[in-house]
Amino acid sequence: MTPPDPSLLGPLIAQLRLAHGWSQQQLAAALCAAADTPTLTRHEVSRWERAVRTPGERWRRHLAAVLDAPAGLLADVPTRSGRPGPAGPVATRSRSALLALAHRWAADPGTPLLLNPATIEHVVESTPGRRAAEAAGRSATDREPDDGWEAPPGAVGLAELRRLDDLAGGADLAPAGAYRLRYAVRALRRSGPGGRRRLLPVLAETAQLAGWLDGDAGHLSSEVDAHRLGLRAAAATGDRALAGQVLASASHLLAGAGDAEGGLLLARAGYAGTRRTASPGLRALLLHRMALAAALTGRGPAARRALDAARRAAETVEPSAEPPWLYWLDSGELAAMTGRALVALGRPGPAVSLLGVALRTDRGPRGAAVYGSWLARGLVQLGEVEEAAEVAGTALRDAVRAGSARAVAALAEVDRRFAAHRAEPGVRRWRALLAEARPFLLSDPRPFPPAGAGTRRASPRGGAEPSGTG
Repeated sequence: MTPPDPSLLGPLIAQLRLAHGWSQQQLAAALCAAADTPTLTRHEVSRWERAVRTPGERWRRHLAAVLDAPAGLLADVPTRSGRPGPAGPVATRSRSALLALAHRWAADPGTPLLLNPATIEHVVESTPGRRAAEAAGRSATDREPDDGWEAPPGAVGLAELRRLDDLAGGADLAPAGAYRLRYAVRALRRSGPGGRRRLLPVLAETAQLAGWLDGDAGHLSSEVDAHRLGLRAAAATGDRALAGQVLASASHLLAGAGDAEGGLLLARAGYAGTRRTASPGLRALLLHRMALAAALTGRGPAARRALDAARRAAETVEPSAEPPWLYWLDSGELAAMTGRALVALGRPGPAVSLLGVALRTDRGPRGAAVYGSWLARGLVQLGEVEEAAEVAGTALRDAVRAGSARAVAALAEVDRRFAAHRAEPGVRRWRALLAEARPFLLSDPRPFPPAGAGTRRASPRGGAEPSGTG
């Protein structure tokens, strides 16, 4: 077992302890009782939480037991892929806090989570889009919101912003999402009890969309914080489906940022909390998130089970009966998600067909870039390197139009697969095109590797490609 990264594990232990309302001394006492030993003190718990020391496997098992957490939440903290997860101490703390909150919600989805004013302030004040919105002249001096708030002045509506996300990437839309989130928070603060009931679902949807747009722009820390706020707001409304949607969104973004372990934990939490009440479309979405994250971590059997369950759920989807925020989940999108997971599982035959059909529909520039990248990877697995290079070139042109860090990350993975075929004429053309396009691509925290870098081999566990992105 890979030893856990203390920079990730420490904040997670602290979050789980605080969720129980325990002091470090109380946690130490509970661990001593579980292990039947008097030797552990609060000082050792403090060292764990400050990442000065890392608990061994025995103590991680006891921590999982006394904190009522899945063993994997504490044992599998680092990404198995070896790729960097969310960068920096802020993103690390945010990730740990979101994982702990998701576990707490999944354990009892009927319990409203505390919507802490400090959490709201942290999300709103730390988002990169806040500064962009204020630079555009839309600051806190705008018209005061009231209980009947629908949309801030000068901003697009929530449904319209979702539709725009089909056409443009986070680089263009993240400031609009951040502005809308700030306005929703101010409206909630100034509302009475009746207004609060009406505004909490708006806040949950707005936070999810703002987080999604931040993630697509490459702002990893604010992406996670916004989803955490969205989960709290959704739980406060009692809307399990909306909370599940928030976790599905956060799961996919974490997996796409190289943290497939975190993405898998979030997708499992979302599915556990909504399994009895979710619509078929939401069940299919969460199962697809589980399938991709499991495949990227090398859990082939789990990924295949999730794919089979997602297919059965999709067979009963009635678009008119699905929540409005799932308008985009059509048969083409389901086919593309299946194809992507199959590529990650090392099964390119059926995947190439599914992805090819999906790309023949209008997916917008980001969708075309992301799914085109997965199609290129599937073609490389089949040995069709020339065709893969041609597909990748088309995806690269779409990525330039998209303004999406996710699209750039997906193409970086394609480039890694091409490294073993650098002498092929198609790959040489791809590298030349990439050199021309680099100045026009959105910066991403996971840059393209240097020319000539090697590729990863398939995982021995189920043939998965553990270094992939969503």
